[in-house]
Amino acid sequence: MFILNPLEQFSLATLIPVSVSVFNISITNATLFLFLTAFIAYGIFRLAMLNATIVPNNWQYIAESLYNFVNEELAKKLIANDKGREYFPFVFTLFVFILISNELGMIPYTFTVTSHLFVTFSLGMMMFIALLVVGFGTHGLHFFAFFVPPGCPLWIIPMLIGIELVSFFFRVISISVRLFANIMAGHALFKILSGFAWAMLSAGFIGYIGSFSILAFILAFTALEVVIAFIQAYIFALLTCLYLNDAIHLH
Repeated sequence: MFILNPLEQFSLATLIPVSVSVFNISITNATLFLFLTAFIAYGIFRLAMLNATIVPNNWQYIAESLYNFVNEELAKKLIANDKGREYFPFVFTLFVFILISNELGMIPYTFTVTSHLFVTFSLGMMMFIALLVVGFGTHGLHFFAFFVPPGCPLWIIPMLIGIELVSFFFRVISISVRLFANIMAGHALFKILSGFAWAMLSAGFIGYIGSFSILAFILAFTALEVVIAFIQAYIFALLTCLYLNDAIHLH
């Protein structure tokens, strides 16, 4: 009777060791699945547009549904003044990458890159840098007015600036940790429940009943995790749109 370490699935494994001077740039399982995610995303949309028709085929329907969902439900609604179209490619790329990474990790014996904080933090930093570029590009130095809500008394402005700065920089942490924690927790729970189901097989007839009950729950939980994988990609894209809208229109 044993239960495997539920965190073992998140460990990095070196596939091709590569070192340049003091830098370790080895190809790991995370690197492999990062490229695989990008390849799958490109392949889906390339295949969808290969023989595009007025009446969409199955691949074209999937691609157009994702496109319309992000464009209509996120970019256009949450980024006002017709700016949604301008920043749609960035939001759409983030959404598709996270969605495919999450769903790819649902396949047994694969690796979920979004279960690593470094990856989600990198995505969060991309979003944060985009906010700064859009904010300063749109308003110049007037972008600093974002940290001073209009109509505030002068005596409270120094404290509000500090609060607004912390809130602004904390966006990177919150959006990164939310994605990382949800994905890691779901996969860890899968491993724990699977270990319990395997261990209970040695407990006789009652163990068999308990094991099949856990397996039935795992099956239902798998369907839930597939939905959660989509929801997490949606939330990341939604928050990105909201933050972009703040950078464009300030308060």
